[in-house]
Amino acid sequence: MDFIKITEQAFKQIVVLKNDYNNDVHLRIGVRQGGCSGMSYSMNFEDVANLQETDEKLILDDFSVVCDPKSLLYLYGLSLDFSNDLIGGGFQFSNPNASQTCGCGKSFSG
Repeated sequence: MDFIKITEQAFKQIVVLKNDYNNDVHLRIGVRQGGCSGMSYSMNFEDVANLQETDEKLILDDFSVVCDPKSLLYLYGLSLDFSNDLIGGGFQFSNPNASQTCGCGKSFSG
């Protein structure tokens, strides 16, 4: 079972963003302290040379998604979606591990 589910809309948007990079990158997702609910999601592209042995890796057709073990405790089962809506658009996280989510949907508490 994959540690994260990525909808077709999110997949397409990630591919578009990834194409801005000239080097080989993967998408790193994680959590960090902060945000209005205590923890916030992080997503960024990083060079594949930065992959750690302990990272969980999901290999997709056009890119790979990686997550460190500590973040994985909070993100396992996450569903990532994307919306073009003018209000509330962008990447949307649906996290079954979140006990509370803020109104903006970008932070949570576990």
